[in-house]
Amino acid sequence: MRIAIITESFPPDVNGVAHCVVRVAENLVRKGHHPLVIAPESSRAMADDEFPYPVERVPSVPLPGYPTFRLGLPTPRTRKAIVRHGTEVVHLASPVALGAWGARVARAEHLPMIAVYQTDLPSYARAYHLGRATEAFAWRWLRDIHNTASRTLAPSSMTAADLDTHGLERVWLWGRGVDTERFHPARRDDRLRAEIAPGGEVIVGYVGRLAIEKRVDLLAAVAALPGVKLAVTGGGPMEEELRAALPSAAFLGMRYGADLARIYASLDVFVHTGPFDTFGQTIQEASASGLPVVAPASGGPLDLVDDGATGYLVSPGEPGELAAAVGRLAASPALRERFGEAARRRVLSRTWSALTDELLGHYAAVTGADAVPARLAA
Repeated sequence: MRIAIITESFPPDVNGVAHCVVRVAENLVRKGHHPLVIAPESSRAMADDEFPYPVERVPSVPLPGYPTFRLGLPTPRTRKAIVRHGTEVVHLASPVALGAWGARVARAEHLPMIAVYQTDLPSYARAYHLGRATEAFAWRWLRDIHNTASRTLAPSSMTAADLDTHGLERVWLWGRGVDTERFHPARRDDRLRAEIAPGGEVIVGYVGRLAIEKRVDLLAAVAALPGVKLAVTGGGPMEEELRAALPSAAFLGMRYGADLARIYASLDVFVHTGPFDTFGQTIQEASASGLPVVAPASGGPLDLVDDGATGYLVSPGEPGELAAAVGRLAASPALRERFGEAARRRVLSRTWSALTDELLGHYAAVTGADAVPARLAA
């Protein structure tokens, strides 16, 4: 099958959309298919010929207020690339700007489309206090894009229900995979632990972007717990402000690949703070690393954390509840071990290969080929 993946983000960008596209495309190639990735040009040099599939870059401009993220612009290059590739199905990865243009091109070429919902723009508008009119506009924009697709794939049950409530049609569930070999408890590094917590404290870690909507500021209550050392991995526009607000925390910066896996495995507890995540890939990576997780009871975490078995779900935006849940885990090595083992068992079947097979079922369904059974959203 020949699939054109039109994405709002791609390496060298580091985020959930870019990561998902890379993992899907590489697994499509392994399974004998032919993906083409169409992505915005990056402000940083990137050798796209290192990927085992063609990558077509289109002109882009920096997003106001977040210059490291670039918006792809409409260009005839998109249509030419699709025609040259002989595309059979178009995959819109978290469509907003370039994805909207890609949907228009796909309609003009009479190609079936899958739209993967990943970025919760309406909630971001709320988090950045842009007003109800902006939030309503975001829903209209997303609805217009997604309802042109044969299927919209939602990453979690709560997101699927939210999309249905706001008028998005033909919504199906499709989660995300995780590399359970890379993210593994065996990556634990005692030397790294000693560097982060020389006093032998329980290490509680956050991994992700440092931006307003992630609510990393809630971790001040966790950092104040006796016998706990907070480790923050990631970067973003809020980094300087968070360093000032969390002076006792260890800020480890951006980490990738095996280095990131080593950090996960060297933690004792993983904490997730953002209430707007449609999935929560870092939760899966932490679970694969054998860690108990504390996360807000909203969005993707509701599907990923088994409250009282693999971690704790707490009320979104409540630092006291967050700290109390972390405190229970910090006080009990046996509880951490039991929850961590259960968390890893839960994700062992969620490989990228298995999730790509599910995705191929959706492609087959919208192209009229024999389909692998897929799960319709409740």
